[in-house]
Amino acid sequence: MNIISEVTSHGGMQGVFSHESDVTKTTMTFAVFVPPQATREPRPVLWYLSGLTCTHANVMEKGEYRRLAAELGLIVVCPDTSPRGDDVPDEATNWQMGKGAGFYLDATEAPWAENYQMYSYVTEELPALIASKFRADMSRQGIFGHSMGGHGAMTIALKHPDRFKSCSAFAPIVEPSTADWSMGAFEKYLGSDKSAWRSYDAVALVKDGARFPEFLIDQGLADGFLQNGLRPWLFEEAVKGTGIELTLRNHPRYDHSYYFISSFMDDHLRWHAERLG
Repeated sequence: MNIISEVTSHGGMQGVFSHESDVTKTTMTFAVFVPPQATREPRPVLWYLSGLTCTHANVMEKGEYRRLAAELGLIVVCPDTSPRGDDVPDEATNWQMGKGAGFYLDATEAPWAENYQMYSYVTEELPALIASKFRADMSRQGIFGHSMGGHGAMTIALKHPDRFKSCSAFAPIVEPSTADWSMGAFEKYLGSDKSAWRSYDAVALVKDGARFPEFLIDQGLADGFLQNGLRPWLFEEAVKGTGIELTLRNHPRYDHSYYFISSFMDDHLRWHAERLG
């Protein structure tokens, strides 16, 4: 693991690191905030997955999480959204596909399958690195994210209820298999058989029997992507009668930006801290 930068913030350490990934076969970059309490004892880990076109840097620079994460004693891990490198397949004119748009899935179709293994990277390889290099209590993990990252957080939590104690999302893509934002990418990554898409779709996972205790979703009603990309009401309908508790908060005038995310970041951090103990 290589140190790109380390700076002190709110008594903790905000670092950016890189490593050679066996899973994506590329150099991967990620950010970690370590709170001051980690000098004394292992601390809970909160994963933040970013959205389309983003990297680890967007939330690190705009998310305004460090002050409260330091107070609550949360380690915050921010992976990248896709593999990177000159030799990695991409569609440079399509922001919904390729670099910055890994959708937190394991691609099965050429040429994407060689590098686009973001599900395995986020759920297996990077957690092992975090556990070995930081004073992290891996028995207390939460996960949240924005947009494409909200989709990733929710699907990962639904598939790993034994690992994660909490999950929340800002404006998530809850049914990517039918959303304008994601159908094209899913077909290119996973092929034309839509049954293969269901394991990366939160609504489909719930319908197929996956369960997680509870979710918090915040959605801006002035979000230009609400009707065609996000559609949180589909998840609200899917969880009825399942025992899954959903807190869906709709906010007039808020859009899809980090102004929205930073406005409610403290609520999400406290939500996770209460459930992580």
